[in-house]
Amino acid sequence: MVCHDNESIKFFYDISRKNISDTWRTKDYVVVSLGLLVSVFVIFTNILVMLAIFMNRRFHYPIYYLLGNLAAADLFAGISYMYLMFHTGPWTIKLSTSQWFIRQGLIDTSLTASVINLMAIALERHQTIFTMQLHSKMSNHRVVLLIIGIWLIAILLGLVPSMGWSCLCNTSVCSNMAPLYSRSYLVFWAVLNLLTFTVMLAVYMRIFVYVLRKNHRMSQHTSQVKQKETVLNLMKTVVMILGCFVVCWTPGLVLLLLDGLCESCDVLTYEKYFLVLAECNSFMNPIIYSYRDKDMRDTFKHILCFPCLGPQQTGEFSGVHFNTVKQEARKTRDADGEQANRGQLVLKETENMLDSSES
Repeated sequence: MVCHDNESIKFFYDISRKNISDTWRTKDYVVVSLGLLVSVFVIFTNILVMLAIFMNRRFHYPIYYLLGNLAAADLFAGISYMYLMFHTGPWTIKLSTSQWFIRQGLIDTSLTASVINLMAIALERHQTIFTMQLHSKMSNHRVVLLIIGIWLIAILLGLVPSMGWSCLCNTSVCSNMAPLYSRSYLVFWAVLNLLTFTVMLAVYMRIFVYVLRKNHRMSQHTSQVKQKETVLNLMKTVVMILGCFVVCWTPGLVLLLLDGLCESCDVLTYEKYFLVLAECNSFMNPIIYSYRDKDMRDTFKHILCFPCLGPQQTGEFSGVHFNTVKQEARKTRDADGEQANRGQLVLKETENMLDSSES
């Protein structure tokens, strides 16, 4: 078996029949410009989310730490994609095989971390809601271990191709979309993400059914209009969570499967645009946060308006006061009994937390 570690990038691109140009074309300008625009927006919005979680004590709970880690993964995705944009098009031909693997490994690691985070958030919501808690009782130590585990898995999957699961020593299995990757690795990565999505779908559907039944049982403690509003909001949230993931990820995953399983299929026409679409999932989270979560929206306003605030306003956090969970529970407690009250709080918190965990 002959390995081609010292061959040029053009050698592998020619084998995969993927055109690599040494001059800038209109398509290259469009892709790079669009990619850089998306990258800047991803970086800015996710820094905003991380700052909001750090600054607002209302968000100092396990679910928000996971959301912060998701923002960190999406921030890393934005940086990785910006790096890709400065090493694509005519710049690709100048790369060594090691530089090419670094370029692709950064993208794979960041996107994998983002997807695994989404699943971790779904599982955390499932555990919290089914035990009728406002927030998970998971300790900070366990949250840190979970976050470390997520990144270790993501880094490992990003390094796998450069560690041997490539076509450097078997050019007959080279992918068309990623000419140094083995087609079997692309199939593995696509199937892994599809399985993750399946788990997320099952978890969120189970949460929805559970809350629907719980809401029905507690209908004697709330008005019919309020009950319908709760269910409707939850339905909207679940649709946004799953819909965003499906729209952003499905085209790219299908293309990866076609590249891995169908040698004669034309997968190169739209590959760059589908990658941009997958990257867009990384800035959809902050948009949804600000739209669906009032506390997050108010914190965003405080951060963005900080330079405009006077000395008195800055001390008051833009005039916004964030209560602790105990204070919120005390405000909503009524004569209907502790159990009914707690159930109502969980329903409300379910909406808020599911809103925040959208991707």
